[in-house]
Amino acid sequence: MADVLTDDEIDDRTPEGWNHEGDEIVRTYEFDEYLDGVEFASDAAELADEEFHHPEITIRYDEVEISLTSHEEGGVTDQDIQMAEHFDDAR
Repeated sequence: MADVLTDDEIDDRTPEGWNHEGDEIVRTYEFDEYLDGVEFASDAAELADEEFHHPEITIRYDEVEISLTSHEEGGVTDQDIQMAEHFDDAR
């Protein structure tokens, strides 16, 4: 099991553009076209499946919101921070 990060660790290590909300980190990516967001969400889902760490993904008309937490551990872990970085790189 991974260790849950403290609030200070999360705030220090969370990539720019991500927000610490409760027991998760969240980012909304904006897109000009709906299908661009859908394509990004699909790419993010493939990355998540490869890492076996699945976020909550919400697709809206011009944005995609991704929420990360480690449910088994009950909060944000190193794996969530790493996944956030992977999603940013995919964008």
